[in-house]
Amino acid sequence: MKTQRLKTIALAVSVAVGMLAGSPAYSADTTAGQDPAAAPAKPLIPVSKVLDVGVKRTVEAKRSQLKVDRLAADTGDLLQDYKIVMKQVDGLRVYNARLEKQIANQLRRIASLGKSVDDATVIQRQITPLLIRMIDGLEQFVALDVPFHIEERTERVEFLRANIDRSDITIAEKFRQVLEAYKIENEYGRKIDSYKGVASVGGSEREVNFLRIGRIGLMYQSMDGEQSGAWDQDKRQWVELDSGDYRGAVQKGLRIARKQASIDIMKLPIPAPEAAK
Repeated sequence: MKTQRLKTIALAVSVAVGMLAGSPAYSADTTAGQDPAAAPAKPLIPVSKVLDVGVKRTVEAKRSQLKVDRLAADTGDLLQDYKIVMKQVDGLRVYNARLEKQIANQLRRIASLGKSVDDATVIQRQITPLLIRMIDGLEQFVALDVPFHIEERTERVEFLRANIDRSDITIAEKFRQVLEAYKIENEYGRKIDSYKGVASVGGSEREVNFLRIGRIGLMYQSMDGEQSGAWDQDKRQWVELDSGDYRGAVQKGLRIARKQASIDIMKLPIPAPEAAK
């Protein structure tokens, strides 16, 4: 192994010597018979120029490396910008997909609203006759009902009937007013109250205190408490009550209605319930 390495080194030295001998930088000014002790020939190219070439190559290499680094940095920035843009594109795709669904939903809603608008004209033409029938029914109901707050209830019906022909009130507002009147009439049947009014007592009109218990009982008592009466729905007239039996009960009912006494059991002339027909 060592012998082989020595042979390789010797061969390399021989090749290097041969190359130097054939180099143009060195030449013999004399023939082969010249004195071997003579001075070596001067190089054709000065060493300084060779060094200058090396320096120039180093500078060019440095400049090229800077250019490469700059291009690499620019490429990295472009890649980062590309990634950011792609993320934005993905976000826009998702956003556009959601918008397409919303637009489709809005288009369906527009179509539904358009159909409702077309139907509204037909409905509006049918609402006015319905309101007239409702007002007529309310007026008939008030006339046949127990006559409490009769003036207030009658004025309410007249107000509704007058509004039917008004052009400055929308059909929706007219419908709301009629429903509100029905709601008030419904509330009358669930409350107890007292109020002052005029009733026919002993053949003459006298100011009395009325006691209303829902729609099942309507009674009065004179201001001095001496006379009491109740409305007979079957006879459609006032009937005088026995002061000994109902005077105290009516007075107590008036106090309860005015929230001057606590709720209690009272003996009052209430008609017995009847089976619905």
